[in-house]
Amino acid sequence: MEGLMVKEKAKESKGHNLTGGKFLSFFLGDEEYAIDILKVQEIIGLMPITKVPKMPDYIEGVVNLRGKIIPVMNLRSRFGLPTIANTEETVMIVVQDGARLTGVLVDKVSEVVDVTDAQIEDVPEFGIPINDKYLAGIGKINETVKMILDAHRVVFEMPEHEKDTEEIVA
Repeated sequence: MEGLMVKEKAKESKGHNLTGGKFLSFFLGDEEYAIDILKVQEIIGLMPITKVPKMPDYIEGVVNLRGKIIPVMNLRSRFGLPTIANTEETVMIVVQDGARLTGVLVDKVSEVVDVTDAQIEDVPEFGIPINDKYLAGIGKINETVKMILDAHRVVFEMPEHEKDTEEIVA
C-alpha cells in the first residue's frame, strides 16, 4: 500500500492526472502520439502561414482561422525532431485550452481511440535524465504503444529559456 501511495504522489508531482477516455492519435515520423479529444477543436489541412519575427523555432507563425488569428506550432520542431517537407498527410490539429487556440502541425492523423484507465501507464523511469514533462502517460492499445501528451504543457507552456523572447515580442 505504501508503494502505491508513493507512486501516486510521484504522478501528482509531475502533474499527470490522466484518466481513460477518447484520444486522437497521430504520427510524428514512426512514433505514435495521442492527445485528449476534448482538447481538439478541429483538424484542418494546411493553409498559408504568416511568419512572425523573433519567435521560437517551433512556432511556424500564425494563420487566420475563420477571422481569428491563431499561432501555429510545428510539433516536430518542438520535440527536437528533424524537420521534413509537408506532405499530403500533414495536417493541423487545432488545440483548445480555455479560450486559447493553437494550431499544431503533425505528420498525419491516425484515429480516435478509446483508452481505458487500465490501458494507461505512467511514463517509465529510464535511469537517465530525460525531458518527459510533455508526456502524461503511455497508452497500451492492441499491442501498440501511444505516447499520451499533456496538451497544456506541450502547446501552451513556454520553456523557461524562451520566456525572455516573449518579453521582447510583447
